[in-house]
Order: sequence, then structure tokens, then C-alpha cells
Amino acid sequence: MTQSPFASSAWYRPMIARHAGEEHRTATALELFFDLCFVAAVAQAAATFEHEVAAGRAGHGLLGYALVFFAIWWAWMNFTWFASAYDTDDVPYRLLTLVQITGALVMAAGVNEALEHGDFTIITWGYVVMRLAMVSQWLRAAHSDGQRRRSALRYALGIFLLQIGWLARLIVLDDGDLASFAVLVLLELAVPVWAEGAARTTWHPHHIAERYGLFTLIVLGESVTAATLAVRTALDTGTDPQGVLTIGIGGVITVFALWWLYFAQDAPRRLTTFSTAMLWGYGHYPVFATAAAVGAGLAVNVARVTGHSTLTDLQASASYTVPVAAFIMCVWLLHGRSARLSVAANVLPPVAALAVLAGTFTPAAVLCTGIVASLLVGTSLAVARRETGPL
Repeated sequence: MTQSPFASSAWYRPMIARHAGEEHRTATALELFFDLCFVAAVAQAAATFEHEVAAGRAGHGLLGYALVFFAIWWAWMNFTWFASAYDTDDVPYRLLTLVQITGALVMAAGVNEALEHGDFTIITWGYVVMRLAMVSQWLRAAHSDGQRRRSALRYALGIFLLQIGWLARLIVLDDGDLASFAVLVLLELAVPVWAEGAARTTWHPHHIAERYGLFTLIVLGESVTAATLAVRTALDTGTDPQGVLTIGIGGVITVFALWWLYFAQDAPRRLTTFSTAMLWGYGHYPVFATAAAVGAGLAVNVARVTGHSTLTDLQASASYTVPVAAFIMCVWLLHGRSARLSVAANVLPPVAALAVLAGTFTPAAVLCTGIVASLLVGTSLAVARRETGPL
């Protein structure tokens, strides 16, 4: 008798910690599907941010974008690190992941209201749904993994209490109260530090590096999608096709260079301690946020060229050059500073970031940015070849 393909799906497995040195530990199909569903939230955040900037509300849009992106990033990050240590892939695990995916889609539905009107009601409920599913996962881990039970219970307790805090903020306080938001964010960030103090979870360095790399690809891919849609819309209207194509070419070159810079690093080799793991995990918030903002800035520049934005040329250029420069600096600080690079290699990223910012004042800022980013890649390769010698 032929075995059913569903026979490989276990109904229940004890949630025992996976070995941190497990060979061939790669992202699972469920994790890839989880990331795919998060694309909706990232795309909505970037698109709404672009609309706010194009409408001349850059300050308002930036604040809302930072707050919304924190919720997206933090929910994704917590699932990623948990899955690295406790991915049982049984039926309860898959169903709880489905609940988290549902929460992510609810968050995506509430992005517009949050960014445009400061109404975080829908996003808060979506976030709470995701986080309560994580509480269930940690309780499962506490039940099965006696060695790390205290750590798992701390995670479950901390996350649960904070969801009460988020709902209380929504019901009792003004939804736009930044002080309460900041306090809850700091407490969210403190939970892993407190929980890991009881016992270290067994996250896998190569798996974590791959998961972050995959999400970086997704965010950069959103920039490409945003650029494609903006260019197609502009070409359909027949307004300044040469200017639009120049922006499109500069955008593609930039995104390709940013991808090269990020994946030129040997992340797993440096993810060896708890402190480096915390720096890695928390430090990716600006990396992801600026990468998504690059696509928004590109769309803003297309809107400016085609007359669909009231921004000045300088303002439109800054909406693109600033996130690109910030991405370069974040990757350098996160990867390069811990890699013990030579003086020459360490100088290149800050100089390139300054050159990108200087390009804000040029007539073709997007194309100039792409050229500078490409030169950074090329000179970095040349310096590395000179220091290591020919292959």
C-alpha cells in the first residue's frame, strides 16, 4: 500500500530543544511560508509611508512607520528565534503558526489607519493575536524541556503580561500616547534578556543567519516591486519617460549593490555568544526598516518626476538617499565592525554613505546613489583582493 503523504506529519511531538550544532539546519517550508505572509505587512507599511512622504507629511509618516515596523519586526523576530530552538513541526505547532500568520495579516490590514490617522487599534489586535500564540508555544516548551523550563516560563509570563499592557493602552490611554508605547517597547525588548538569564535556548547560528538573510531578501524584493509598479504607472501615463527610466535604472543598481553588501558578510561565524546574538537580532530593526524605506523613496522620486507629488526635488531625493545611506551604515556597524576589517575596508562604508547623502543635491540623485553603491562594492572587492591575495 502506498503511504499517504500526510503520514509524515506528526500529530504531536514533545517540544525538545534542537541541538545548536545540528548539521544541515536550514529554513523549513513553514518558515518560508510564514515570511511570505509577512510580505503583506511590510508592503503595506512601505506603501503607506511612501504616500505620507509624497503628500508632504514626512515627519508624521516617519514616526508612524517606525512604530508600525517595530510591531512587524518584533513579531517576526520572536517566531524566528523560537523556531530555531523548538521547531517540532507537529500539528499543534503548525496550527499555532497559522494563528500567528492570521495576526500578521490583521496587522497588514491596519497599517493604513495607523500611519495615516494614528489609529493603532487593528494593528494592536493583530499583534496581540500573534504574541498570545507565542505564549502557547513557550508553554509547550516549558512542559517538554525540563532543562530550560524556567526560561520558557519567563518568556510566556513576560509576553502574556505585556499583551495585557498593549490592550490596556488601547482601551485606557490615548492611542497616540508615545510615552506608554516607548515603555512597552522597552519591556518587550527586555523579555528575552530576562528569560535567557535563567537558561540559554539552543538557537542555531547558521539557521538564524539564513533566516535573517531570507527576510532581508524579502524586504529588498519589496523595494524592487515598488520600483517596478511606480515605473510602470509612470510609463503608462507617458510623463517624462527618460526621467523615469533613469530612476528605474538607478534603483535597480542600488538594490543590487545593497544585496551584495549584506550578503558579503560571514554572519554565522560571529554568532557565537549571547551578547553577539542580541546585537545581531536587535540591530536588524534599522536594517529591515531602511531596506523597506528604499522602495518607498524610489516610488516618491517617480511620483515627483511625473508630477504626482508636491515635494521639491531636494525633498524627493532625500527620501531615497537617506535610507540608502542609513542601510549602508547599519550593515557596516552590524557586520563589518565585528569582523576586524582593515582600516581601508572600514573607511569605505562611511565614506560611501556620505557620498550618497551628498548625491541628494545632484539633479539625478537616484542614479548617483546607484553609482556610489556600486563603487562601494567594487572598491571593497578590490581591497579584499589586495589584502588576501589572488585566489
